[in-house]
Amino acid sequence: MTKTRADGVTNFDAWKHSYAARAENLSVSEVRALFAVVSRPEVVSLAGGMPDVAALDTELIEKAFASLMSNRKDLALQYGGGQGDLRLREQIQEIMALEGIHSSVEDITITTGSQHGLELVSDLFLDKGDVVLVEAPSYVGAVGIFRHKEAHIAHVYTDEHGISPQALAETADRLIAEGKRIKLLYLVPNFANPSGVTLTADRRLEVLEICKQRGILIVEDNPYGQLYFGEKPPNAMRSLDEQNVVYLGSFSKILSPGLRVGYVLAPPAIREKLVLANESAILSPASFAQMLVSEYLSIADWQKQIGTFRDLYQTKRDAALQAVEQFLPKVHTTRPDGGFFLWLTLPEGLNSKEMLPLAVTELVAYTPGTAFFGDGRGADNIRICFSHPTADNVRVGIERLSRVLNQQIDLLETFGKRD
Repeated sequence: MTKTRADGVTNFDAWKHSYAARAENLSVSEVRALFAVVSRPEVVSLAGGMPDVAALDTELIEKAFASLMSNRKDLALQYGGGQGDLRLREQIQEIMALEGIHSSVEDITITTGSQHGLELVSDLFLDKGDVVLVEAPSYVGAVGIFRHKEAHIAHVYTDEHGISPQALAETADRLIAEGKRIKLLYLVPNFANPSGVTLTADRRLEVLEICKQRGILIVEDNPYGQLYFGEKPPNAMRSLDEQNVVYLGSFSKILSPGLRVGYVLAPPAIREKLVLANESAILSPASFAQMLVSEYLSIADWQKQIGTFRDLYQTKRDAALQAVEQFLPKVHTTRPDGGFFLWLTLPEGLNSKEMLPLAVTELVAYTPGTAFFGDGRGADNIRICFSHPTADNVRVGIERLSRVLNQQIDLLETFGKRD
């Protein structure tokens, strides 16, 4: 049946019969679907994982822009190489050194955000039916990419200390015994999206050994590693193993997501294919954006700016935790030591996806936990992003959310008593 929209346009797709099979795996993510709602000024959005760019020193960005146009505009406005700007790659070496990584500049490839890097790596390695091991829960953008590649997503038990090495080994061995091909383990080890948990140093060593023994390539996604609130997290897994880890980094969380500049550090053989894949997909990453980031890094005290973000996000994290404790005493939450997110676990019987429309009527939005699983789980979870609203609005948003959740909890308990 053909449906007609309010503007008179039908959604009949004359080309449906011509799409590639993998196009069936493309769908609107639950996070993106919320954008129209959260753009309303009266709604407090605890949904999208956006940084607070208002905390940036925009005068420095303007100064970087003026310097770029004065000194390098002929290069910045032209095509570039598929591997990315050399000067920026050298600066990225300095940033990764803060995570314990010491690499060759030749093994770094610039991408259009780290999401693009994950897309390139997935395209290089995943055939239909291949297995990707991921945390439980895992980043929604990664779940979407793996689905599109027609891979099988296998979630591995994860607790407050990160992915479980024992569960990882058991899951991998079971799938291998079933004749499955496990290609990748995808991890966000620092202040994970969406759970906020950090993989401990001991577990990192165990995970590396488990994957090395079974020939599983680790994809380490680290957009939040510099945004710690107290003690610095353990060094990157890539710092411990140069051959079996592909490392993804980004300027989206420590500078600006609008610039769309990320990077991949990979072993030489993989890096060569990444550059070719990059050139095939986009010819070259955006020269202007790369060089603007490079100019900013040259003139700004960027580590001080990261420190400003840490202080700001810690204040917001504290406001979120205090509000959950005060307004949602029957809801369990993770207590992250950095990053952007709280992961709430609701009392049994509540459905976060079904409750979202009720929350929007209370002028608050969140992301249902189902977005972060590839197997239908997560209905009893909610991701709260505290990074973008003000601390006061974080508190207001959680108070509004409590009106919905506490009402549903009361109904559930009443229903249970009637039984």
